[in-house]
Amino acid sequence: MFNSVKVTEDIYWVGVNDRRTALFENLWPLEHGVAYNSYLLVDEKIALIDTVEGGQVGEYVRKIQSIIGTHKKIDYLIINHMEPDHSGLIQSVVELYPDIKIVGNEKTFGMIADFYGITNNTHLVKDGDEINLGKHQLKFYMTPMVHWPETMMTYDQSSQILFSGDAFGSFGALDGGIFDDEVDLVFFEEEMRRYYANIVGKYGAPVQAALKKLHGLEISTICATHGPIWRSDIQKVVSLYDQWSKCEAEEGVVIVYGTMYGNTGKMAETIARTLSEEGIKNIKIYDGSKTHMSYILRDIWKYKGLIIGSCAYNNNLFPPIESLTSKLVHMGVKNRILGIFGTYSWSGGGVINLKKFAEQIKWPLIAEPVEAKCAACGNDIDGCVMIGKQMAKALKEA
Repeated sequence: MFNSVKVTEDIYWVGVNDRRTALFENLWPLEHGVAYNSYLLVDEKIALIDTVEGGQVGEYVRKIQSIIGTHKKIDYLIINHMEPDHSGLIQSVVELYPDIKIVGNEKTFGMIADFYGITNNTHLVKDGDEINLGKHQLKFYMTPMVHWPETMMTYDQSSQILFSGDAFGSFGALDGGIFDDEVDLVFFEEEMRRYYANIVGKYGAPVQAALKKLHGLEISTICATHGPIWRSDIQKVVSLYDQWSKCEAEEGVVIVYGTMYGNTGKMAETIARTLSEEGIKNIKIYDGSKTHMSYILRDIWKYKGLIIGSCAYNNNLFPPIESLTSKLVHMGVKNRILGIFGTYSWSGGGVINLKKFAEQIKWPLIAEPVEAKCAACGNDIDGCVMIGKQMAKALKEA
């Protein structure tokens, strides 16, 4: 059946795996690929929930037709999210099934018209509206800004399955396993965190609003548009989104630095060793020039402490550190503890701009910033040790 997979007896995963694209949204590395998930509900009436990325049309259509044949029609195309990695084949589906009704909300239809020029055969739904397929009764929940303004979720009251759009989604192709109890959950939890931190993270308040709206629903399975289908521990998956959207974090420290010749990096090593001696086990050190920001942001979302170091670069921050701090301010990350260090050769720019970052983001500074001239020695080393000790103390008291 062309690797379509039964979710239940009459609900099918008809998604595709993408192992060719290098950058998601042309920004975020896809070292392990990504899945675009779509679902087919076969009842008295047939519904397709979301499509997939535009370059996957052949495989996608073959999967659908392997289930319903070439003569049956699809009655409804339900669009939970209009981002082109999910809406990319709307035009192809409409051409194949010209009588299909496109189900969405008011904002959905504006985007369909703007992206694809489609304006007819639409079925408007509002919060709480329902569509009956026969055995399956679908109910719609508006979840704006999780993470686009038109996003909504579809709940099948018969199977208690939530089709959640990008919420609860993850980077990573599905290498044979489709369900969470068939895959490496440690890998997918980290990739779900990286997806959340970089794609959804700015929208913590809308995520909280969506979780409150869905509270009380009996959910047996979460079918997201990326990553595995969640069915073994729904409460854990929901609790992770709850924690992340509140900016809650674990005990641990991310140390990220920008350096041209290694001197700022040596200061990071001193701070990390002090943290370890003080009993902190979760310590992640990143060279901001080498590690893509998406992985650094993932761990900033995970751990309570952040220590940033930068050399001076043209009287400013080292560019990768400047990008990271700008992103953190833009995303409005809260509830973190901050340490600052850096170096300069003839004029400053690194540490003074990190202080400005601290003022903007309003995180508490745990120790006096340390700025070494050329290379750290004497009092500079002592200052690095103090940053490590004070961060460890703050984490234990948090």
